Amino acid sequence: MEGSRFGPNAGYGLRIEPLDTTVRILRDGLVLAESNRAKVMYETRLDPQIYVPLEDVKVRLSDPVDLQTFCPFKGTAEYRDIHIDETVLENAVWSYNDALPESRQINGFVGFMRGTYTDIDLGEAELLPDESGNITGPLVDWLMRGAAFIETPEKFTQALANKMLECGIAVSRMSLMIWSLHPMIAGKHYIWQKGEEEITTYTPNYDVYDHPAYINSPLSHVAAGQGGIRQRLNLPVDSMKFPIMKDLKEEGHTDYVAMPLIFSNGQINVLTLTSDHPNGFTTANLGLIFEISSVISRFYEVFTQKENAQSLLETYVGRRTGARVLGGDIRRGEGDEIDAAIMFCDLRGSTRLEEEMPRDDYIALLNQFFDTVSDVVNDHGGEVLKFIGDAVLAVFPKGQVEGEARTSSLAASKEIVLNLAEVAEEKQLDCQCSIGIAYGSVTYGNVGSKERLDFTVIGQPANIAARLGDYGKTIGHRIVVTEDVARHGTGTRSLGSVELRNVSVPVEAFTVSAKD
Repeated sequence: MEGSRFGPNAGYGLRIEPLDTTVRILRDGLVLAESNRAKVMYETRLDPQIYVPLEDVKVRLSDPVDLQTFCPFKGTAEYRDIHIDETVLENAVWSYNDALPESRQINGFVGFMRGTYTDIDLGEAELLPDESGNITGPLVDWLMRGAAFIETPEKFTQALANKMLECGIAVSRMSLMIWSLHPMIAGKHYIWQKGEEEITTYTPNYDVYDHPAYINSPLSHVAAGQGGIRQRLNLPVDSMKFPIMKDLKEEGHTDYVAMPLIFSNGQINVLTLTSDHPNGFTTANLGLIFEISSVISRFYEVFTQKENAQSLLETYVGRRTGARVLGGDIRRGEGDEIDAAIMFCDLRGSTRLEEEMPRDDYIALLNQFFDTVSDVVNDHGGEVLKFIGDAVLAVFPKGQVEGEARTSSLAASKEIVLNLAEVAEEKQLDCQCSIGIAYGSVTYGNVGSKERLDFTVIGQPANIAARLGDYGKTIGHRIVVTEDVARHGTGTRSLGSVELRNVSVPVEAFTVSAKD
């Protein structure tokens, strides 16, 4: 043979040629296969692969094992073990019994895994040298330059699909299933369709894993690590494994590919591409996409990591605080002096409830308590800073309108008491709370050790709010607030000047009726 495989800048290539000689595959002198009908496959970036007819294998092979892999140019490969006396070489050979058109010439032939053989005798045949060249072009240039400035995954998805079209890739539909680290959302599913201006984005919850439509889909297959999928859609629907392929065929699509997009932590996401060209995707086009898939994956990983960081911070420290941390407020001692109403809400009788209730029921009740308080605080413009055992610490920063924070905190406290009363009636439990509210100047920022920080509020109002809540427990009142907070609400009644633990001077306290 003369020449080279594909030549420089030829694009991604795959070529199969016969070897006009007798080829022997050996293992320490033992002939594993001998054939005068062997073929060699040349593929971009890969070493030449020798294939021989199954009947020319000279050692005993097992029936096909469970392992299968997928190649977008060859199809689904099944594997067999080799048995040599008492030795079993697992997954030693593979074959394509329904090879895709690009590789139809090796249908029924077998290839040998490296490590299975020690030598290949090619007789007088010579393999073509490899000229690596490159397959760069406008799409790669865009990924290396312009794509880095796109701000959102939705805009990136739109731009990526349009760039594929500009480069002659006949893509008519593209989707990406990107898994996330979020307590409520399993991931985000972006869908682009040719001719539509907007990307469709779905945010399935964790129930998706049990949904029949997902279980019987290419997304589930690929995400489970079972390899990619390619299906020509111009075939009878009976030959199609997944329902979505039948739907896409009815819409006029001709070719379908699903491939893994693997993040650096091993997480397997899914990219799907559909074509409406009469001949489907070309080998060169699909090869280009596979070559750049790792780069595409990194873009989505960056987007996802940013969203994960934001969602985790919002989940654990609240939306306002999370935004500050992402904005760079991460140094110990860093913080702002703000005026705010501080609320401390405690679940009364929780020790008794924990002793009397089954643990799972108690945890469910505690979560419902936190849900109730958090939802009301957020609805009234406040933010939950943290859960402390069975208590909630919330902050209502001073707004543009004088007294707004105090009015909002009072309204929230009343709604919390009434909502918890409904929970108590529903569950037939003595489920009550004790709320303390104080207003004043606090430091809102980072405290803690060098390696473990906590974003919180520090100051006398926070201490007074907690002590007022404790005081309310002792006298049987649900809501107890300071005088300046009480002036901004209704249904208040003075409790006089009270001594609070660890507060140096008496505090003028007021009880608040939730029904007024």
